[in-house]
Amino acid sequence: MKNSIKNALRAGFSYSDYREHITTLLAENKTTGHTQSEVLLNYTQLNEARMNRLDKTLTVLPEVQEQLNAFPKSITWLVLAEGWCGDAAQILPILAKVADAADKVTLKIVLRDNHDELMNLFLTNGSRSIPKVVVLNSETEEVIGSWGPRPEPARKMIADYKAEHGVVDEPIKIELQKWYLKDKGETTQRELLALIEQNVLVE
Repeated sequence: MKNSIKNALRAGFSYSDYREHITTLLAENKTTGHTQSEVLLNYTQLNEARMNRLDKTLTVLPEVQEQLNAFPKSITWLVLAEGWCGDAAQILPILAKVADAADKVTLKIVLRDNHDELMNLFLTNGSRSIPKVVVLNSETEEVIGSWGPRPEPARKMIADYKAEHGVVDEPIKIELQKWYLKDKGETTQRELLALIEQNVLVE
């Protein structure tokens, strides 16, 4: 695990570099990942527009910023993502906002398909679901915990729909994006803060 984390941290993008990488690929009609298709390209184009909007509209909850800055240790959010992933497009902008606002938080982003070994250490019910946030002690690079791919209310929405309909199709994807829009990144911030509080403060 330690080697996988070290390699990922070494290769990790800052948020601005990640955004630039996506934009460069789109200019070549490409997306991230080993699989290229028109569908994934369209998702990536939509996600870029979505992230542009979120970068302008999302805000950090004052209590989250205050409590993160009060922690005794610095932390790193090492995030597995891909440009075509709709959930990643919703989550990464708020992680970037928090990392910019909180002195003790660093954000690094790696592409899932380029880091199989790391991804396989943080599966969700056996699935390579993203985004996956691996929370690290910045000094020791020890894993504090992990989070993702969605906030709990969104996870439940998708799980309930899939249980009833057997698929995750376009109607529920639209409802999911509406939920993200209404939530404004607040649940993600609170869930990550709770995870860190539960683990950092007991070390």
